[in-house]
Amino acid sequence: MTLRGELRRTAQALLGRAALRRWALLILGGAMMTPFWFVTNIVLGITLDRVVPQTSLGRALLVQFLAYLAALPLVAATAAALPFIRQLESAIVRTLLPAGTWAEGPDDRTASRGRTAAWAVLHLGLGAPLSGATLAIPPAVVALLAVRPFLDQAPGWLGAVPAWLGPAAGLLLAALMPTAAWATGLLLERSAPALLGPSAAEKLAEAERHSARLAERNRLARELHDSVGHALGVVTLQAAAAGRILDRDPAFARSALAAIEEAARSAADELDHVLGLLREESPGRTPQPDLRDVHHLADSARATGSPVTLTVGDLDPTPAVVSREAYRIVQEALTNALRHAAGSPVDVTIEATAGELRLRVSNPLPAPRRPTRRGGRGTRGIAERAQLVGGHAEFGPVGSHWQVTARLPLTLGGALGPARPAAQPPTAPEGTCEC
Repeated sequence: MTLRGELRRTAQALLGRAALRRWALLILGGAMMTPFWFVTNIVLGITLDRVVPQTSLGRALLVQFLAYLAALPLVAATAAALPFIRQLESAIVRTLLPAGTWAEGPDDRTASRGRTAAWAVLHLGLGAPLSGATLAIPPAVVALLAVRPFLDQAPGWLGAVPAWLGPAAGLLLAALMPTAAWATGLLLERSAPALLGPSAAEKLAEAERHSARLAERNRLARELHDSVGHALGVVTLQAAAAGRILDRDPAFARSALAAIEEAARSAADELDHVLGLLREESPGRTPQPDLRDVHHLADSARATGSPVTLTVGDLDPTPAVVSREAYRIVQEALTNALRHAAGSPVDVTIEATAGELRLRVSNPLPAPRRPTRRGGRGTRGIAERAQLVGGHAEFGPVGSHWQVTARLPLTLGGALGPARPAAQPPTAPEGTCEC
């Protein structure tokens, strides 16, 4: 890179838009420091009158420096005591520093008092001298460059600089001023995330809340997919069957239409329940179905023309939450069987034994045909529902049949066997769809 390019890049870094915004942040900090410095300056001026004579040349500088140091604890105490200071500083930094300087998130201003005090001391403590230098150095640079070389006896502080050294000293000050502003501004920018952003504990709490929201959304999506999806599947098959035999068998067509009406009504009730949850209202009064309603599932499947063999054992020891999740698992398995193997016999077995509820839904694999798009939501939902109550599910081809099995513990909180990763849908044979 050429010298000209290097100089241009340096000038851009020191005087570019980002650097000037950081410089403005420092000047604002100096302005905010003024009332604190004013109070301590008066108090120290009165106190030092008895110690250092007013005629001493170093007295003024000493008072200014001590007032600056004494103002810093006052700044820290004020920032810690007034919660709105953190909100004010955050708004200032969001305005002047680049977007994304720190991650937005919930911020407990009471728990963050120490970090607020540290930021205020850093911001105002660096801003005060930088603001003073911003006001004092430009005139000094002009005096050194344009005045000092032409005066043999310069007054005041100019006399301490030799005439031949004036231009060099002026150029050095002109370079040091933006360099100091760039360095201190960069320090503030890099400190903002730790001091003004959410703490590690707050980030963890927000991540947990986000995870809970995602889990709730996922649960509602499962409810919609399983309940409304099953109803739509039944309605589609019944409507297609009724359309084919409407003229030949009006009685069957009427029964199909009645099944469509019942499926639509059931879907509307369950949709009302889920919408109540989405709106953070109390859910609908319609009781949620469980294994006591599994016969209705079998009847709706039979109405589409698929023979369903239902074998149900003693379900009395089944907890309510397990019964509801088991119902949804059977419902999704039946929906997939009707969708991809319509008209084929389906065998459903539900039994409680050895401290667990066992579910098995099996149907012949459909004849090979062009594969349809695979969504994976249904089988993934089956696995999630099983895991929700501490069980696990498996699905895939077994011989000439597609089989869904699930084992759910009858004792809540107890998992069956060693912990397993989430069940993943196996590769489906040609012509099936993991929906």
